[in-house]
Amino acid sequence: MRPSLRIFALGSLLAACAWGCTPDSSGTGAAVGAAGGASGAGGAAGAGDLVPAARDAKVALGLQYKSGAELYAALKARAGGGAPLSPDDMPDWTGLWTRVGPPVFDPEQKQGELTSAKLTPDALADLQHRRELSAKGVEYDPLSNCSPPGFPRWLAIPFLREFIVTPGQTYLFSETMNNLRRVYTDGRDHPSAADAYPLYYGDSIGFWTGHTLVIHTSQVTAGIFHRNDPKYSEQLDAVEVWNKVDPTTMLVDVWAYDPATLVEPWYVRQTYKQVPNPDGYLRINYWYCGENPNNTVVETTEGTSQFSDFTFTDKDDK
Repeated sequence: MRPSLRIFALGSLLAACAWGCTPDSSGTGAAVGAAGGASGAGGAAGAGDLVPAARDAKVALGLQYKSGAELYAALKARAGGGAPLSPDDMPDWTGLWTRVGPPVFDPEQKQGELTSAKLTPDALADLQHRRELSAKGVEYDPLSNCSPPGFPRWLAIPFLREFIVTPGQTYLFSETMNNLRRVYTDGRDHPSAADAYPLYYGDSIGFWTGHTLVIHTSQVTAGIFHRNDPKYSEQLDAVEVWNKVDPTTMLVDVWAYDPATLVEPWYVRQTYKQVPNPDGYLRINYWYCGENPNNTVVETTEGTSQFSDFTFTDKDDK
């Protein structure tokens, strides 16, 4: 079995209980609540000292601020501005990882629930309409034509991931569509308003407090949070708090703000589990959508996806 298929199967198994349990029920969330967050070497402050442990309190934290930029600034102030990583004190985020949870942006969304986000009337009507069409088999996913998933959908897509930490930048890779997020942690700010323009994965800056990484992302291209999930606009910005709570578990608290589609910030928590790879067989592979010309996909007038010219041989054309 190809490594990417093997990891997809493993991810499906990990997600099997997702509609009936949350990451807390596996013990990973309990570890954060009990310990107050993982700490770096020498007892440096972890996520539990920066954000509250309880979900309701995290939701309330997001409501205190009008934007992700304001929340990020508040967290940075609380962390004393953060501290650059030292080559002698680096978190070990090596290995390959996969996201745990059902195929929606909020892993704790209840089965049958339209969304856990609080949407503006227009955004809610759009989601309801798209769900009704999807139930009839009328659906088009931008991934069908090899468009990048974009951010924040990057947080919820399946397949292999790899996290590479350096003192000045952190690289977040995903095998899906060869996604790469580059997070600058060297103290720089976002580009000026005059130089900013929408990007599929936005522009990400961050800071470290102990071994906890805090990220702010803005300057995004509009898209969907996940298949059958709400849309977001180019006004979206988001804050992420990354914390490795045990050798095989990464928890990420996420607050998404978007005045065009969200009545209030959408808080979710993503969980990534390290994939067993003792023989080093699994690798991040290059994903090239155009390697098979039969896979050219177009959007039909009905809103579905279809192959534009699906044939293999001259005989099939007859």
